[in-house]
Amino acid sequence: MSFFDDLKVYRESVFALGFWGLQVYRFGHLRYRFQSKLIRYPLALAHGILAKLAEIFFGITIGVSAKIGRRLVIEHSGAIVVHGNTVIGDDCIIRQGVTIGNRRLDDPFGAPTLGNRVNVGAGAKILGRITIGDGAEIGANAVVIQDVPANAIAVGVPARIILRG
Repeated sequence: MSFFDDLKVYRESVFALGFWGLQVYRFGHLRYRFQSKLIRYPLALAHGILAKLAEIFFGITIGVSAKIGRRLVIEHSGAIVVHGNTVIGDDCIIRQGVTIGNRRLDDPFGAPTLGNRVNVGAGAKILGRITIGDGAEIGANAVVIQDVPANAIAVGVPARIILRG
């Protein structure tokens, strides 16, 4: 079950605000498992309320249609925005002030795909229809607007790619 799988990776356990922000997303995403409008609509309404509370109290906004893998760690809550078309792999870390979203008004659904074990530094912006490879690291305050290969590091504004061995 995702709840306990997610809980294992949070140092603060159930007291971590990032954990609860993620659980609000997972609750909202649950509605996609049901075809019946009698189930989907009440879940959507409940999620809408919980998502607004998570945004106000935790500073976390995650689009309900995003695809998020197992054990995502939101290290510090606050000013985190994840676009609804984003795909995030397993065992990733996101820190405060991170935006993962679209880049252009003429491509509103163009959101990034993050591989497994991606480490995103505080304040980073990952924008557009790009792919971040497995094991990549995004530096603090980097603005990433191009693909990042697996195991590479992206730093700076705009981000430059540093390949590792």
